Amino acid sequence: MKINLKNGIDQLLFGMKQKDVIAIYGKPDRDYKDEDDNVIYAYNKLKMRLTFYVEEDFKLGYIVASSAELSLFGHKIINIKITEVKKDLAAKGITKFTQEEFDTFENYFNEENWIIFQTEFDEVVKFEIGAIINQKDEFDWKFPVKK
Repeated sequence: MKINLKNGIDQLLFGMKQKDVIAIYGKPDRDYKDEDDNVIYAYNKLKMRLTFYVEEDFKLGYIVASSAELSLFGHKIINIKITEVKKDLAAKGITKFTQEEFDTFENYFNEENWIIFQTEFDEVVKFEIGAIINQKDEFDWKFPVKK
């Protein structure tokens, strides 16, 4: 599954509605609301959790994924050493990361692309990507709105 920076993962585009996602991947294995009343879809086979923001008319705005099939710029990222992933990213000009540690996990956050690589024992175990917020402080939705 290809990660498309600033856009989504695979066929998922930020701004899709729940019905658009179901049309592609079918019904989720689980759906529930988080503490903010956002709708969450979980797809076991895809190893993805999708967040549809309540305050944005339930548009897809955040994806958490841990599939071994995830790739960025043609390189797999899950179960790969973070040093290798960062080396591949540096070749594409992505070098700024904020690092945060908790227990055995570390998060590497790149704000420009709104991505997080979560590692445990120096290997990437989870990837998160969020919709970009533009200069007007609004979400930069990628899915075309049907009129």
